[in-house]
Order: sequence, then structure tokens, then C-alpha cells
Amino acid sequence: LLYILIFLHACIRMLGGAYSYARVPLGFEVADEFLGTQGDPWDTQSDMFTALLGALAALALFSRFQDRQIRRIGR
Repeated sequence: LLYILIFLHACIRMLGGAYSYARVPLGFEVADEFLGTQGDPWDTQSDMFTALLGALAALALFSRFQDRQIRRIGR
């Protein structure tokens, strides 16, 4: 699971590195909406809160799966 997630993350990073975020072909219609703070002074804080929610969701969804993988390795 970790290797798959790292691979997906690397693909996204390579795509973002090859293009500026405003010129990425995947989702180019909405890319301009995510540049800057969109006039919202709390944009950074809301981004961090969203990242927290994503981390909590990942823990809730994948922790049992990871525990099973770890138990299988320990045998």
C-alpha cells in the first residue's frame, strides 16, 4: 500500500513539475481557481484544516489494512 501511495504521489509531483499548476492538462479548467488565496485571508488555515481531515480519514480507512499487513509480515 505504501509503495502504491508513494508512486501516485510521485506521479502527481512530476506532473506538477513538468507544467506550472495553471497549465496542467489534467483539470486545466479549474487550475486557475486554486492559485493564490482566491481573496480569502483564511485560505492557508482552511487548507491546513482540510489536510488534517484527510489525514484523519486516511487513518480511519487504512489503519486496519496496515495492521493486517504488519501482522502478515511478522509471521
